[in-house]
Amino acid sequence: MDYQKLADMLFPNIDKTPQFYDALYKERKLKDRAEVVRFAPSPTGFLHIGGVRTALVSYLIAKKTSGINYLRLEDTDLERTVSGAKELCINGLNYFGIYYDEGATVDGEKGSYGQYTQTERREIYQTLVKSLVSKGLAYPCFCSEKDDKERKKNQEDDKAPKWGYYGKYARCRNLSIEAIENNLKANKPFGIRLKVNVKEGERFRFRDLVKGDIEMDLNVNDPVILKQNGLPPYNLAHAVDDHYMGTTTVVRGEDWLSATSEHAQIFDALGFERIPYAHLSQIEKQDENTRRKLSKRKDPEADVHLLNKEGFPKEGVVDYLMILLNSDFEPWRKTNPRASVLEFDFNIHQMSKSGALFDLVKLADVSKNAISNLTAEEVYISAYQWAKEFDVELAMLLDNHKEDAIAMFSIDRGGNKPRKDIAKFSEIKQFYGYIFDEVFNKFTIADYELEEGKYSKELIRTVAEHYANIYQDGCSKDEWFTAIKEHIAEIGFAPDMGEYKKAPDEYKGSIADYTGIIRLLVTGKKNTPDLYYILKILGKQKMIARFTRFLNLMK
Repeated sequence: MDYQKLADMLFPNIDKTPQFYDALYKERKLKDRAEVVRFAPSPTGFLHIGGVRTALVSYLIAKKTSGINYLRLEDTDLERTVSGAKELCINGLNYFGIYYDEGATVDGEKGSYGQYTQTERREIYQTLVKSLVSKGLAYPCFCSEKDDKERKKNQEDDKAPKWGYYGKYARCRNLSIEAIENNLKANKPFGIRLKVNVKEGERFRFRDLVKGDIEMDLNVNDPVILKQNGLPPYNLAHAVDDHYMGTTTVVRGEDWLSATSEHAQIFDALGFERIPYAHLSQIEKQDENTRRKLSKRKDPEADVHLLNKEGFPKEGVVDYLMILLNSDFEPWRKTNPRASVLEFDFNIHQMSKSGALFDLVKLADVSKNAISNLTAEEVYISAYQWAKEFDVELAMLLDNHKEDAIAMFSIDRGGNKPRKDIAKFSEIKQFYGYIFDEVFNKFTIADYELEEGKYSKELIRTVAEHYANIYQDGCSKDEWFTAIKEHIAEIGFAPDMGEYKKAPDEYKGSIADYTGIIRLLVTGKKNTPDLYYILKILGKQKMIARFTRFLNLMK
């Protein structure tokens, strides 16, 4: 067969050759051992937590080697492409501190190796595919959906050892040029398949950067490398783009692992050097007694935007993903609470080979640690930015009471054992809302964490009236506590816990009971950060107003 004639028949409008693009995309000038990596999402919906993990690994590889990190949009699946998904993806990655040296941007692209959106690279792909046809390495396939169903039925009847388009089931593989010409004249739609020549049972071996040495059956199918709409599927598109964009390592999910044999065949057919793969283990979820892949459709926590909407801090999510990637990260973070993840000695070869369990309880614990490691000002800024998008009331409170909010966030912060109460910014009103009069003054008696029968109304009133007389604004913490110890005996409370434990019936309560009543009256809660600092933020006037409010509610 005259393969050049066939190529010209199939691609009459393609006048370039692969050599044109070889010259156009110059070899990158990189520092020694610098890596060129990419994140290549399909804009088909929300940003998946697994996508953030893949993007994070690529980002770390690039930054740790002083290399290049770029973003490519793989949008050739036109039916699944969703409007606005690109912006969601880019803004989501930026939120987690992942930025790109080149590639697609919200309003265009940057860099010298574009275009970085695959639908804009149609001519490049068709040029490479035309070249494969001209060498007898690829052929047109006119099979319809009906033909594919018939093939599958035949394979089922034959109890074929493998499913797919190969051997006697590859009906278009040996079409004559005359038959092809007649199909073209009849305007039959066609795709292009790679002509694979292997024997069934041949094995394929390669070294994965994460999983080590892998062996599998060598692909026997003739894969589609150009669809009927003139665009390639992932298998050809990523090979062409990774080659011309100078990618040195491909980081992707292990769901692509089984296709590696086929992808290697495409690289070989194109005459490209194979690029090492790093297949990340899938993110899993515990579903009763089984573990399964975290699903885009079933599991809301897979959507990074929903995690953001819940108020999980970006620092917590990134730290949690780092823990899933490398078990050494968690102890490192404990000794380096304020360090950038870039300071961690990340090594792709030390990543876990097994599936990573995504656990919201663990994420909450990690997020508590992350928030506790922020300064009060950082908590305020992050919380305010979050609230502006997701909680207008909280944003207004933080805006109107900035100094009080920062002072509140400052309590028990820093030191070797910082307070760890909130895991996400959506919990601020629950844990700290009492500091704002607009929230506290809506409390009903049911909102106070009263323990039934613990304190009588008379005892609460006695403590409130007594403390209103002895409290002084502006005193130090030592002076504050000393004043309480010196005066509570006046109303029958034990100033010393040891004395109270020896003879509790001789007192109305302990010093802990006394301060507990004050805490309840001014916050509505049994447990809060340091009471001294809460009173200092509120001041005596507000404190007394809160005493009065509770006593009125108690009536």
